Amino acid sequence: MIRPATMSDLDAIMTLERQSFPTDAWSETMMRAELESDHGRYVVLEEDGRVAGYAGLRHLAGGRDSDVQTIAVAADARGSGHGRALLRSLIDTARERRAREIFLDVRADNPVAIGLYESEGFVEIGRRERYYQPDDVAAVVMRLELAAPRSSHGAIGSEVRA
Repeated sequence: MIRPATMSDLDAIMTLERQSFPTDAWSETMMRAELESDHGRYVVLEEDGRVAGYAGLRHLAGGRDSDVQTIAVAADARGSGHGRALLRSLIDTARERRAREIFLDVRADNPVAIGLYESEGFVEIGRRERYYQPDDVAAVVMRLELAAPRSSHGAIGSEVRA
């Protein structure tokens, strides 16, 4: 079951954070700020009474884009579609908030995550060399374009590109 994350999930999220990202895990202070932010939406995936995954999205009110902040699934729960379910939950949230596109960064040495994102329609738009420290691993920057919202007349709205 995927549900909104609460502050009572912080300890479980931090355990998964440290296990999933041993060299560059977020601090508890950073994660607490993310959970408290009005601009974010964090969800947890519960399985057998425990938090087996979590994911977060950032979207500024009125903004046209959203950013996937993080997705993590417990090692013993991987390969069961949980990462995909969490990602789709974030995509649904971005649509609800009227985002036109979603961005994310993923480690270049994580082909499983890259494959997941590509299978959901994300495309690589760039790289940030040596982004993940201390490992000197590049970040693959990806984007998913969401369908333009329909006007009240049913036509696709005009698209503006920056």
